[in-house]
Amino acid sequence: MGANDGIVSTASLIIGVAAAAASQDQILLAGVAGLVAGAMSMAAGEYVSVSSQADIEKADLALEAQALDEDEMAEREELAEIYRDRGLDAELAEQVAIALMEHDALGAHARDEIGISDVQSAQPMQAAWSSATAFSVGAALPLLVAWFVVGAAQILSVAVASLVFLAGLGALAARAGGAPVLTGAVRVTFWGATAMLLTAVVGRLFGVAF
Repeated sequence: MGANDGIVSTASLIIGVAAAAASQDQILLAGVAGLVAGAMSMAAGEYVSVSSQADIEKADLALEAQALDEDEMAEREELAEIYRDRGLDAELAEQVAIALMEHDALGAHARDEIGISDVQSAQPMQAAWSSATAFSVGAALPLLVAWFVVGAAQILSVAVASLVFLAGLGALAARAGGAPVLTGAVRVTFWGATAMLLTAVVGRLFGVAF
């Protein structure tokens, strides 16, 4: 998703500025600014979002630790009930609950009751860097095309190359998720083309010779 966003937003920005009769330097400056601003926006948004999730997880863990201190037997029964709901018979569910709580009571409740594990726990910095990197890679693709193709063919070249990139990423994401490949490719390509067309129209209507 981050790479798709990078392609669509940067390609649209480049096309919009190019349609406004800007110079090559101005087009590239806009593209680079869009890459940096978009990457920072993605990073900041992910960091804030995942940090909020991490705060919620910490609060949930604190409440769970308090509940274990106040009534460990009730918490053990609660854990055993979770295992019974998953298909274990009553005796085995009780044995599993006892064994897991003796090993790590808070960890067992965090994993099976709250849904928090070491692998799944919120990592704000990791999420921020991942989003920024994915966006930057996607944004760099149309920017490179704009760098090498100058003049009348620039808008068409950026648009075509970006749509090819989007179709490839859409197909790849669909295949990884087990969804229809063609549907995934067409969907992301359609909306990418729409965004580029709209920004081209805006650039043409409101553009000025710098």
